[in-house]
Amino acid sequence: MDNLITIIKDSDIGYEDAGFNNPIIRYAARGIVLNHENKIAIFNKVNKNEFKLPGGGLENNETFEEAFIREIEEETGCILSNIREIGYVEEHKSQSNFKQISKVFIGECITQNISLNLTEKEKEEGGTLVWMNVDEAIEIMNYSLNRLIPSKYESIYITKFIVARDIKILEYYKNNKKSI
Repeated sequence: MDNLITIIKDSDIGYEDAGFNNPIIRYAARGIVLNHENKIAIFNKVNKNEFKLPGGGLENNETFEEAFIREIEEETGCILSNIREIGYVEEHKSQSNFKQISKVFIGECITQNISLNLTEKEKEEGGTLVWMNVDEAIEIMNYSLNRLIPSKYESIYITKFIVARDIKILEYYKNNKKSI
């Protein structure tokens, strides 16, 4: 994999780094979806006060790009064009002996289905789609980072990783927009 965007560790979100012992590794794809107004798709889990980029884990031998396309269609309703990989991020969750490696993509929403194809978990957590410019997205994610609410599916620990990771992705995008 090329172009490491960031590694998020326990210490980055206020926890002690505990080290790893043969950690579980999950592969995922996520990223930035732009609409015709150059706004970014943000997936808001209202009941958790969580704002995140769309994306998720690889399924059924998918490639990273196939997973990105599927997740974007499910969580935003968008059909994408001009998809390109911009790097990868790692999450080192030593408190749960878990590493996640996500390839990060960018794409343009050319058509959008009104209804989203959300999982029961996403529905219960109040999943909804909002569009924001990059500065608004970074600001609201930073604001929500210390105001997160746990769900029966994910602790604050896990959710802090998600939000912190996506802040770093958006900051990378903002600082490198011209070369991406």
